[in-house]
Amino acid sequence: MREFISGNQAIVRGALAAGCDFFAAFPMTPAGPIYTEFKHAFARTAGIAIQTEDQIAAVGQCIGAAMAGARALTASSGPGLSLCSDSVGLAQMGEVPLVIIDIQRMGPGTGSATAAGEGDVMFARHVTSGGYPLPVLAATDAAMAYRLTYEAFNIAERLRTPVILLASKDIALAQCSVDLDAIALSPRASRPLAPRKAEFLPYAVAAVEDVPAFAPVGGPHRVRFTGSIHDEAGVLTLDQAKIRHKLTHLREKILAQQVDLEYIAADLDARADTLIVSYGLADGAVREAVAMLRAARVCVSHLTLYSLWPVPKNALRRALTPGIRQVLVPELNVGLYADELRKLITSASVDSLQRYDGGLIHPEMIVGRVREYGRSTSPTAGGAACRS
Repeated sequence: MREFISGNQAIVRGALAAGCDFFAAFPMTPAGPIYTEFKHAFARTAGIAIQTEDQIAAVGQCIGAAMAGARALTASSGPGLSLCSDSVGLAQMGEVPLVIIDIQRMGPGTGSATAAGEGDVMFARHVTSGGYPLPVLAATDAAMAYRLTYEAFNIAERLRTPVILLASKDIALAQCSVDLDAIALSPRASRPLAPRKAEFLPYAVAAVEDVPAFAPVGGPHRVRFTGSIHDEAGVLTLDQAKIRHKLTHLREKILAQQVDLEYIAADLDARADTLIVSYGLADGAVREAVAMLRAARVCVSHLTLYSLWPVPKNALRRALTPGIRQVLVPELNVGLYADELRKLITSASVDSLQRYDGGLIHPEMIVGRVREYGRSTSPTAGGAACRS
């Protein structure tokens, strides 16, 4: 059944489908309506929605709820995520399953609460100290906001890690027609539960890429929780071998799942010399631009990234077919993700089509840039010509 809903409403629906039963947030534009939606939804269930005094309290309450066994979510915007950064590190070190929604807006600072912007791309990956990997997803519209919120819970539960989902003001607040029932969802994942035995070490893993079993705080097992470096029992340690094992584990449990964490959509043409890589709000304009270019018999390939971190390297390698000479990345920021792709792509030139003044990237802007590539290589071409 098709519904006329906003991206914020789709996020709540995705969280409920994933079994979310705890939400805490300080309402912040453009994420504020998420709290209202949860209040209405939880009025009919045993779920809890709390408006906190600030974002620090919100993520702290979510960490506590998650460690007691709840499926917890908080939502804010870029400035709110800044306040959450220390607690996100606490969740990393304590291996807390937690989902964080960041509805981006134009920045920095408080920026503009009602203008488009997607400048938190790098910040979301490096929000904590230490540089340890953090799964980050990016919605392109309300339908993907629904699906990716659900998948964010699956990742968080399966890997016992905080997961960040990026959206933006226009995705969150604009209403569109969506058939959520038609969106295929993977089976609901659960955190690995502690065995029923007398002795239990809450952070013990056989191999560094394994995920420790979970026992809720307040349950039959003793569970220590700390943001400081600790051993398998949760006790602070100066043993360098145990420190190395713990910190290597925080990295490897994410990187070992790198292939499974690649959420992409590929629309590739083996004849193309240009690959457009899109994410977030600009993806809709890219899809229209690709249709316009192909109607004009210009070959182009398109790769949509729904997961930004870890970087979907395998998908990018597959999309870089031998004829690709130019990679275009339309972004509502100062070219952040294009800079990351330049580190990985050496077989083609990487160009960023940027807009960061609160306006949107239009399909014609993308078409014009692709045609410029064609004119730079041939006075008569506008990109690689498609022959049917």
